Amino acid sequence: MAEKFSATSTTDDVLSGVDLHGKRILVSGVSAGLGVETARALAARGANVIGAARDLEKAKQAIAEARREAATAGGSIDLLSLDLASLGSVRACADKLQEEGKPLDVIIANAGVMATPFGKTADGFETQFGTNHLGHFVLVNRLASLIPSDGRVIVLASSGHRFANVDLDDPGFERTPYDPFLAYGRAKTANILFAVAFDQRHRGRGVRTAAVHPGGIRTELGRHMDEGQMTVLLERINSQLASEGKGPFQFKTVPQGAATSVWAAVVASAEDIGGRYCENCHVSEVVADDVVITPVSEGVRRYALDAAAADALWRKSEEMVGESF
Repeated sequence: MAEKFSATSTTDDVLSGVDLHGKRILVSGVSAGLGVETARALAARGANVIGAARDLEKAKQAIAEARREAATAGGSIDLLSLDLASLGSVRACADKLQEEGKPLDVIIANAGVMATPFGKTADGFETQFGTNHLGHFVLVNRLASLIPSDGRVIVLASSGHRFANVDLDDPGFERTPYDPFLAYGRAKTANILFAVAFDQRHRGRGVRTAAVHPGGIRTELGRHMDEGQMTVLLERINSQLASEGKGPFQFKTVPQGAATSVWAAVVASAEDIGGRYCENCHVSEVVADDVVITPVSEGVRRYALDAAAADALWRKSEEMVGESF
């Protein structure tokens, strides 16, 4: 990787000079925030982007300007219905793409929810695990045959994986008291482990997979947190940063937040990012599980990259969705 990027790099910085004409890329969650910016940036370089979203009317409005920019550059953004909280919707989306039979050079599993109240998906899974992990698990696996030998899968994770490892004995919180951030942590760890497992299974044919942490951005993802909760969280983070002699936390802009997704998808070396966790446009360092770090510091917990845990999650996920891949 000749050029170095950082936490302040934007999608336009990362994709400067990149030509994506002829590339076909699927991005989930294109109705707001990072999904819209990811789709815009890729299509503006000539890519044919398939944007998947639960609310198609909202997505249509959200990408209107991006579509105009894409048309000028010779790219495009098409929309496809996808509700990750319903495996029926996930399978219908995958079936439609399979029927078309066109290759998907990159899949960016961007959509997700955070810190939701306790609830269940249409199939009875805990909302965050079911939406963030199981929905994408089924979607990506059902589309695996469409990914060419130099293709990539990028799974949006989070530093929130440090809140908790997965609990394969109680993924639905049937015995564990529910906590929104505990559930979020489990789901985000599952996202990273899925990237590890998918990479293990497909790198032999040249398909590489990476997990990506976009950073802290004010988007609709935080809609389940009230201002009081956000204030308390930021005060705690800034207190920890001050104790380390660092300045206060700064939110990223949406173009900065989406930069690592597009960097890992089409710019970085496949060998460098395959099976890894990336943030701030580079591959992150592994941090031991017992090392204390601030929520906004860089680093991925060792448990989130454990190959045996990734394989166990894969088997448990197959059991839960009733489908083997």
